[in-house]
Amino acid sequence: MVIEEQIKEKAIALGFHKVGIAAVGEEKQAVSHLQTWLAMGYHGDLEWMANPKRQNIKECYPEVRSVICVALNYYTPHQHSTEKEYGKISRYGWGRDYHKVLQKKLKALSRWLESHEEGIQCRYYVDTGPIQDKVWAQQAGIGWIAKNGNVISREYGSWVFLGEVLTNLELIPDVPHTEHCGTCRRCLDACPTGAIVQPFVVDANLCIAYHTIENRAEQLPEAIASKLSGWVAGCDICQDVCPWNQRFSQSTDIADFQPYPGNITPSLKELAELSPESWNERFTGSALRRIKPEMWRRNARANLDV
Repeated sequence: MVIEEQIKEKAIALGFHKVGIAAVGEEKQAVSHLQTWLAMGYHGDLEWMANPKRQNIKECYPEVRSVICVALNYYTPHQHSTEKEYGKISRYGWGRDYHKVLQKKLKALSRWLESHEEGIQCRYYVDTGPIQDKVWAQQAGIGWIAKNGNVISREYGSWVFLGEVLTNLELIPDVPHTEHCGTCRRCLDACPTGAIVQPFVVDANLCIAYHTIENRAEQLPEAIASKLSGWVAGCDICQDVCPWNQRFSQSTDIADFQPYPGNITPSLKELAELSPESWNERFTGSALRRIKPEMWRRNARANLDV
């Protein structure tokens, strides 16, 4: 069995749902798209997106020759409440912190590959490093970058977490995925704030997910606060309306991604009075810890004031 097949077999054995390989070369189109996006100021306060390393993967790891991309399905069939007293939390944050889940598996894959042959080196990332993970996922055949900026896979829709193993091993790459959004505009038309300013371009300054998770200001902009519709942590609207998600979503087999109690129907009144102690207890081991107590209170109160 060739090494590429062994890598893929090992990745699946470790629990990854998809795996593909991309060769490191000239990613000029992706770099140009990122530079234009940054020049337009669409990254808001996400200054780390402007890290020069993001435009050249060899700045992260000079020896890299191949990128092994993986994906984990995190979808569960639970639905958000439509009752006004409850908030809405994006599906990605319902269960255990995905960084912890993916990092454990990526570490195991990296160590296995390094032990395969002397001189093989690896470095892995789960959206914590300056890597264009969506670009590499498309290059590796995992899925395509959709009009809403998410990666869509044929098997799981866009409900996938992405990770990468960078290696100095030269591997035979997979065929990059082609784009299959066609003429569909459902995500653009459904976004209440018009954050998808044109197909494949998202302005973070208009995005509910950005403001509820990343905006550290005491108050949300009125244009955002008035259109939250219950969202207090992220926003799944553009994914919920996607035909690929509606047709191909399937429940994950990873227990860590099952929702924690209270994450499906969080009380807005409780969140509006969330104390640091309650926050620490409630969001232990959760990716939602990125949203600090004062931000939860702000987001909840913005919904209650409407």
